[in-house]
Amino acid sequence: MSSHQVHLVSEYLETVWNQGQTDLADKYLAADLIQHNPNLPDGREPLVEFIKGFRKQLPDARFEIKRSASSGDLVFVHTHFRATATDRGSVVVEIFRLEGGLIVEHWDVRDEIPETTVSGHDVV
Repeated sequence: MSSHQVHLVSEYLETVWNQGQTDLADKYLAADLIQHNPNLPDGREPLVEFIKGFRKQLPDARFEIKRSASSGDLVFVHTHFRATATDRGSVVVEIFRLEGGLIVEHWDVRDEIPETTVSGHDVV
């Protein structure tokens, strides 16, 4: 997995999610995207429709990538998601499987960012 694949995922999150340019989704996502998020159906088009509605409700929402890595055909990103600029937000870890230069499969887990942690370390 090259840095090109990590760049593709980073660009996808910035362009499609943060900027809402859903018309460019086919540059990043396979039409038959396999979705492991329990709240989303398979396929690029259902995800595009979800993102459009999401951006209408939360126009200032952003994913900020804190860390990324790759292994084989997988790209991992550790992000800080904020619905608004003042929102404490959530930590989201996403896994993308790529094939033929497109994202073909997606997993994610998220957790709210607490005010404090027992260790004193940030979660993002």
